[in-house]
Amino acid sequence: MSIDGDSQVIEKDFLAALRYKAFRVYLGMRFTFTFAYTMQALVIATYIYQLTRNKMALGGIGLCEAIPAVGIALYGGYIADKSEKRKMLLMISSLVFFASLVMFTVTLKGLSGEIHKGWKIPIIFFMIFLNGVARAFYGPATFTVYANSIPKAIYPNGSSWSSSSWQIAAILGPATGGLVYGYFGITAAFAVIMSFLAISMLITYSLSAYPAVFIPKESIWTSLKEGIHFVLNKKILLWAMSLDLFSVFFGGAVALLPVFALDILKVGVDGLGLMRAASSIGALITMLAMTKFSPMGKPWRNLLIAVTGFGLSIICFGLSRIFWLSLIFLFTEGAFDSISVIIRGTIMQLLTPDHMRGRVSAINFIFIGSSNEIGAFESGAAATIMGTVPSVIFGGGMTLLIVSLTYFKTKKLVPLSLTEIQTPEIEVAAEMS
Repeated sequence: MSIDGDSQVIEKDFLAALRYKAFRVYLGMRFTFTFAYTMQALVIATYIYQLTRNKMALGGIGLCEAIPAVGIALYGGYIADKSEKRKMLLMISSLVFFASLVMFTVTLKGLSGEIHKGWKIPIIFFMIFLNGVARAFYGPATFTVYANSIPKAIYPNGSSWSSSSWQIAAILGPATGGLVYGYFGITAAFAVIMSFLAISMLITYSLSAYPAVFIPKESIWTSLKEGIHFVLNKKILLWAMSLDLFSVFFGGAVALLPVFALDILKVGVDGLGLMRAASSIGALITMLAMTKFSPMGKPWRNLLIAVTGFGLSIICFGLSRIFWLSLIFLFTEGAFDSISVIIRGTIMQLLTPDHMRGRVSAINFIFIGSSNEIGAFESGAAATIMGTVPSVIFGGGMTLLIVSLTYFKTKKLVPLSLTEIQTPEIEVAAEMS
């Protein structure tokens, strides 16, 4: 059956992916891990900014995580392809739990006299570095678990539910972090974080075993080059990854939200939690709608429209001085970003062969996953040089410029359906003019 035919069936059964137990277990694992991880990101960013009042420190958080995540991502994909996934995910979760435990200890008020203030920030940054190491392996492993938990025919529906689950966690995590930190302090916040990480590990343990489908017969370098060669020759994948990389690199304002919340809008830590949640709420509502109304009719056209909306939302957010209006623009930013996430994720899952999922996912992470952290550093540096508001407006403008250039380079892809994009002959349409 064609993808177009399958999508008609899926629209009648928007619970299609949830009918598979393996997929539900995958969602539970990913939800609890994401809840803890996003909550930790807000708590640490707020703590460091309150301690230092340094915008570059906020950018440094992203860079410290991105360096190991990007540096060993390809190796993480290689290991994911040739390893049993459940054991691998348990080891990754254990490393993140250890990092959280150390940060919990360092920030304990009772130990404030035992740990010199000058050591706190370096220790926290090293734990963030370890989280970056974990992320290099986590993405490729979960990408493979997802691919094997449901049939290919319902990947678009599964992608919507997977992304929706992630967004719910990304809403509740920062919102909970802001509330718990604001009312009970950082110690209580880390207690919640570690509890959810422990639950995630228990769910991971209940996963079915996912043995390796790739047994390397050549050197690691040859295997890695095979993955790189595959992506470079799938021009649609390459363009999609590049578009997201540069748009998020320049258009990501999330790293500066503590500055907007505490210094510009003056809404405090509670308001910061709402600001972090607003983007995810927009994404969640849109993704739930997309389980019923797929954006895959003309995916490339819809992708370009979504990234354009993302850039405009960033510019409007930077200009806003009214809290509720800022929340609306963060909401639309998340809504437009969620559309591009669904489209890119579905295309990548459908075009990637099983034996290369880990390596292709790793390359995708280098382009997309790392763009948030590297973009956070860019945002911090630009805010230091240009000022917070001008840097956000500049970033949104650069996003619009990038999507315009992409449109002129890939115009032949705009009218195509998902079925047509999967046709090998269509690759020529994505070649650079």
